[in-house]
Amino acid sequence: MPVTIRTKIILGFIASLIFVCVLSMAFGLNIMALKNKMVVLDQFHGLLDNILEIRRYEKNTILYGYQDKIVVELQDYLHRTQSDITNLSDSIGMVAGLDRYNGFKQKFKAYKSLIGTGTDKLDTANVAQIRSFGSDMVAFCEGLLVKKRERINRSLENMVTFSIFSVGGFIFCVAVLFFFEAKSLLKRLKQVTLATKSIPKGQFKTIMEDAPKHDEISQLIAGFNQMVRELDEKQEQLVQSRKLASIGTFTSGIAHEINNPLNNISLTADSLLEGFDDLSGTETREMIHDIITQTTRASSVVKNLLDFSRSDRTVMSRILVSDVISATLGLVRNQLMVNKIRLTTEIPDTLPAIRGNLQNLEQVFINLFSNAMAAMPDGGDILIAADAQEDGRIRIRFKDSGQGIAPENLAQIFDPFFTTKSVGQGTGLGLSIVYGIIKKHNGHVAVESDEGQGTCFIILLPAMTDDQEDVSI
Repeated sequence: MPVTIRTKIILGFIASLIFVCVLSMAFGLNIMALKNKMVVLDQFHGLLDNILEIRRYEKNTILYGYQDKIVVELQDYLHRTQSDITNLSDSIGMVAGLDRYNGFKQKFKAYKSLIGTGTDKLDTANVAQIRSFGSDMVAFCEGLLVKKRERINRSLENMVTFSIFSVGGFIFCVAVLFFFEAKSLLKRLKQVTLATKSIPKGQFKTIMEDAPKHDEISQLIAGFNQMVRELDEKQEQLVQSRKLASIGTFTSGIAHEINNPLNNISLTADSLLEGFDDLSGTETREMIHDIITQTTRASSVVKNLLDFSRSDRTVMSRILVSDVISATLGLVRNQLMVNKIRLTTEIPDTLPAIRGNLQNLEQVFINLFSNAMAAMPDGGDILIAADAQEDGRIRIRFKDSGQGIAPENLAQIFDPFFTTKSVGQGTGLGLSIVYGIIKKHNGHVAVESDEGQGTCFIILLPAMTDDQEDVSI
C-alpha cells in the first residue's frame, strides 16, 4: 500500500497524540510518586517531632522525677513513636537501609526500657545512656529527612531531565523527519515547477523520478507527464496544420511554379505535333528532351510539396543547412518575387552538417519567410547567412529589412498566441512553433530587432559529429 502524504500527516498526528498521552501518563505517575514521597517526608517529620517531644519529657523526668502528667504524656509519645517506627519500616528501610533501621529500632527499644515508667527519679547510671540513645535517635531521624529530601530533589531533577529529553528528542525527530520529507517534497515540486515553466517555451519534456513514491506528488507528476505527452502530440498536429496553412499561403507561388513547366510542356508538345513531319530527328529529340526536363521540374515541385506536407514520424538525420534553405526556397521563391523581396544567401560549402528533420526545419524557415513578408508589404531584402561557431554549433542568421519589433514585445515574441497583427490576420503560433522545433533539435533561437530597422532571427544548432546516428523522436 503506497504511503501518501495524507497518510503520513495522519500517522504523524497519531504518533504525536500517542507521545502526548504517554508523556502525560509518565508525568502523572511521577507526580503521584512525588506526592507519596512528600507524604513519607511528612511522616518522617512526625517521627522526628515525636522523638523531640520524648526528649523534652526525658529532660523533665531527669530533673523532676516521675510525675503523673509527665508519665502519661511520655507514654503517649513513646506509643506514637513505636507505631511510627512499625508503620514506616519499609520507607525507613528504603531510605536508611535495613541494618540502620534495625539498629534504630533496637536503640528505641533500649531507650524505652531505660526511661521506664517508675515514680522515682531515674537511676543516675542510666541517665547518660538515655541521653546518648535519645541523641542518636534524633540524629537518625534528621538524617532520614535529609536523605528523603535528597531523593525528592533527585526525583524532581529526573522529572525535569526526562521532560526535556523526551520533548526535545521528539521535537528533534519530528524536525529531522520533516526536514528530509520537506526537502524531498520541495525538490519534486521544483521539478514540476521548472517543467511547467518550460511548456510555454515549447519544451514538452516528461519528468523522470529516480524512485517513485506513489504519493500525491507522484500522482501529480504522472498527470503532468500525461498532459505533456498529449501536448506534444497536439504540437505535432499543430505543426502539421501550420504546414497546410503555409501551403495555402504560398498557393499562388506554388501554382506558378508548377504552371510554368506545364505551359512549356504544352507548347513544346503542340509544336512537335504540328511540325512532326517536317522536323529532323535532332530537332525532335531536343523537343522531347525539353518536355522531359519540364516534366522533371514540375515533378520536383510536387515532390517538395508532398515531402513538406507529410506527417511521418519525425526522423533526425544528417542534413546540410544549404539543403534546408534550397528545399524551402522551392516552395516560396515565386511568392518572394511577387512580393518584390530580394533574397541573399551566404552559406559556405564547407559548413558542417547538422542532425535534424528536413520537413520541420523547412517549417521553421517557412514561418520566418511569412513573418518577413508581412513585415515588408512594399518589398525589401532578406539575408540568410550561416557560419560555424567555436563551440561546435552552426549559427544561422535570418535578417529582414522590415518594420522591426517594438521593444516591449520582444520578450513575448515566442509565446503561443502572441501576435501584433489584427484579429483574423494571424494566430500567434508561427514563432512559437519555430521555438519548439528548434528546441527539439537541441538548439536555441533568439531575436534582435530595432523598430523600423528590421529584424534578425539567430538560430543555433549543434553540428553533427561522426559518431551520431539517425534517430526518431
